[in-house]
Amino acid sequence: MGPYKKIERTIEGLINPAGVISKILQTNAFQYFFTKISQSGFLLFAAAVMAFIWSNVDPQGYGSFWHQELVIGVPGFALKHTLGHWVNEALMAIFFFTVGLEIKREMLVGGLSDPKRAVLPIAAALGGMIFPALIYVLFNIGGDSLKGWGIPMATDIAFSLAVLSTLGKRIPFGLRLFLTAFAIADDLGAILVIALFYTPSIDVTYLFIAIGITGCLYLLNRFWVLQILPYFILGLLLWFAVAHAGLHATIAGVVAAMFIPAVGKYDTDIFLEMVQDRLPEIRCKDGDCGTSIMVNQRHLNAVLEIEHACKRVATPLQRLEHSLSSWVGFLILPLFALANAGVVLQAIELPSALFHPVTLGVALGLAIGKPIGIFSFTYVATKLLKADLIQGVTWRHILGASCLGGIGFTMSLFISGLSFTTPAYLEYAKMGIISGSVVCGLMGYLVLRRS
Repeated sequence: MGPYKKIERTIEGLINPAGVISKILQTNAFQYFFTKISQSGFLLFAAAVMAFIWSNVDPQGYGSFWHQELVIGVPGFALKHTLGHWVNEALMAIFFFTVGLEIKREMLVGGLSDPKRAVLPIAAALGGMIFPALIYVLFNIGGDSLKGWGIPMATDIAFSLAVLSTLGKRIPFGLRLFLTAFAIADDLGAILVIALFYTPSIDVTYLFIAIGITGCLYLLNRFWVLQILPYFILGLLLWFAVAHAGLHATIAGVVAAMFIPAVGKYDTDIFLEMVQDRLPEIRCKDGDCGTSIMVNQRHLNAVLEIEHACKRVATPLQRLEHSLSSWVGFLILPLFALANAGVVLQAIELPSALFHPVTLGVALGLAIGKPIGIFSFTYVATKLLKADLIQGVTWRHILGASCLGGIGFTMSLFISGLSFTTPAYLEYAKMGIISGSVVCGLMGYLVLRRS
């Protein structure tokens, strides 16, 4: 089969509604996301192990490395922060921007777009937030560590999908959809908790500036501006304004993501018409074009025009999510883990630390509260709303996914940094996060492996 025949057959599969490719197009988009996130989970785990080893082999070097100052800017306008601050404030804003893109996509075309399909993951996320917070409060009520109640509420989507991916064909595709949807809904809940309960003070002037910039983002979206650069510039200004307003700067990433257009310059009909018009220009009389692109300018022009059409039919939201997912998964999240997952065991009394209310509240909130909350709320939702599980998913699968939902690494570490200024409490929280997440990962793996 010549190159032209391969191109023609591929595009005919897209054009023909009965074609195999057109039937799995949406599945492929989700599979790409699932693969990227799950692969990054293994790198995230390696970074966490490295941080733990580094912080105990050379605790002084570990601390001084992340506390060294880094200046970014030009003379007269420069920002000076520690290296750890840049990771937690700037790079994590990109992470939250990507999370915002994922949330918007799920609300438009994914598991959260159809109310009947969204009810189960939303109920699971709600239960997975309430129960862990209650368990933490139970251990810390009346103490000065109560502010950490939000730490065990979040699910780490990268770690949970990484564990799920190791089970391969044992797991039905519907369970991957369910776990991804409720983890994204959980992320949305965690973002709301950060915005509402972890904001120490508000500077009204900068708050109004942030609102004005948000209005400009709305106008860009409303008037169908599809270039990325204007959104990027306003997003940077919003990050700066939100940080100075007293809100956490990473919230700017989520807000900016909500206004990224979800439409392309070409609709699908125009794209298909253009591709069909260009295909005959690549046809060769003998049916075998070989390396004609190198010698036939007409063939090259047709291919370039098809490539141009592909870029214009893809939405800015899809292009950004596609391009940022690798950077976030393989660079930003591992850097965050490396900067925040270090627990200096020499600086704490291990027996008392293991039984401290913060450690117990976080660990049991993740290991017990998360699975119970996710499973029970999902079960109640199916009974009250007469909603069915996705075909192929059983209640044993839901139990396993509920356990994986207790892996709360990235977001839990992030919220713990917002909760505590006392170094000891921060170390206790990290111990609870690591121990609770490991237990949940093992439980989820064992339950699903036997399903």
